[in-house]
Formats: sequence, structure tokens, C-alpha cells
Amino acid sequence: MAGPEAGTKIQIHSYKHNGQLHRVWESSTVLKSTAEVLIGANDRTMVTESDGRTWITREPAIVYFHAKHWFNIIGMLRTDGIYYYCNISSPYVYDGEALKYIDYDLDIKIYPDMTFTLLDEDEFNVHKRQMNYPPEIERILWSQVDILISWIRQGKGPFSPDFIDTWYELFLTYR
Repeated sequence: MAGPEAGTKIQIHSYKHNGQLHRVWESSTVLKSTAEVLIGANDRTMVTESDGRTWITREPAIVYFHAKHWFNIIGMLRTDGIYYYCNISSPYVYDGEALKYIDYDLDIKIYPDMTFTLLDEDEFNVHKRQMNYPPEIERILWSQVDILISWIRQGKGPFSPDFIDTWYELFLTYR
């Protein structure tokens, strides 16, 4: 299925390996959509957790999804700089209803000075056992952690110096 057109508002659905809906972002504006990449943005959007709790995002964010890499990247524009939150996840699919991916627990948080921390290894290990992640999936996920760290260190893709600001400027034209 073709991706959504720029300017379209879409939902983002995160699932767990067992198929359970994990989290829904109510509205993100598509900024670019190709066969491999979807770049979007949101600001103060409602997020619904699997248990029904809701919260509103605090700051503008640029979201980067890839159809071949097993991660997605969120660049959050805060007063003291750009913070990134990266989910190790399946490649995304867009099915006309929403952009969808499977969240595999491991996350990397990156600070404005580009230092970073790998998060949620405990959660990953619990879910790996509970949901029987196949060994091949685990190998893919850890190799994607390495690729993501390489991108961070090289300032590649969403981590390049002007990436977030450039896409945020475009987002402002849709508001």
C-alpha cells in the first residue's frame, strides 16, 4: 500500500511481539513518505496506553520510521536542546488505518551532547522469555542496536545536525 501524503494526519500504533496493542499516538502529521522512510511530527498529541491511561506529549517531536531498519527515532525539541528517544522495533508498516510497528522493549535515550544510554534491558529479557522471541529476532534486534549506535556516533540520518530543525520548520507550515 502506498504511504500517506505529506500533510496527512495519521495515528501511530505500537504493538508487542504477542500482538497486543501497546500504545497509540492520536495524531502525527506526515512530512515525508517514501517506500522506505516516513518522517512525521507531532506536538501536544494524546497518547493512549494499553491499560487505557492517556497523556499528552509535552513538546514538539519529529518522528522517523524506516521500512528496513528495526528501530524508530523520536527527536524532541526541548528548551535546552534536542533529545532523542529510539525504540528498537520492527520495521514499520502503513496499512491505511495507521502506521504500525512492534516495540521490542530496548530503547536508547540520547542527550543534546549526543551522549546516550541503552534502556530497558531488564524489560527486554522478561518479554523475551514471556513472548518467546525467536533467536533470529534477538540477533536482528542486537545488530540493529549496533547500527543505531553507529548512526548516533556518525551523526547520520535523524542525528545529523540540522535534521530535526529542518523538519520542524516544515511542520510549522502545516499548523
